Amino acid sequence: MQIHRLEQRQHLPISIDEAWAFFSSPANLDAITPPDLGFQITSPNLPKMHEGQIITYRVKILPCVWVPWVTEIKCVDEGRSFIDEQRFGPYRFWHHRHTFEPGDRGVLMTDTVHYALPFGPLGSIAHAIFVRRKLEWIFGFRKTILAERFGSEA
Repeated sequence: MQIHRLEQRQHLPISIDEAWAFFSSPANLDAITPPDLGFQITSPNLPKMHEGQIITYRVKILPCVWVPWVTEIKCVDEGRSFIDEQRFGPYRFWHHRHTFEPGDRGVLMTDTVHYALPFGPLGSIAHAIFVRRKLEWIFGFRKTILAERFGSEA
């Protein structure tokens, strides 16, 4: 199994408290996900994120192809970081660490994703042709939406 890594950093000119309030609410995930993914949270009544929380979604991976996705929130360090791990979904392995570091002009937010695809050699081909670019596009969309919502550091 080949594990891939994707990292994105973004400075946001907001307080650590404001960043944590936004990112620790699972309901806000929809706002920073591209509409083309048809992302739908299927978990009812999501409270503020907490360690051990299970969140269920539905995502469109190809036109007319929907898959369920189940993640668990792990290792919550209030105001600093949390991890979401896939329990069931489109990846063979998914580990996404979100970190928030306060600075003089706001917060440095870092997303680090380690992931692997199913289907052995076919998954490797799909990664090279499609999956890596799709993930970069998703995180690029997220970066743009967050800059529009909170502003961006000069």
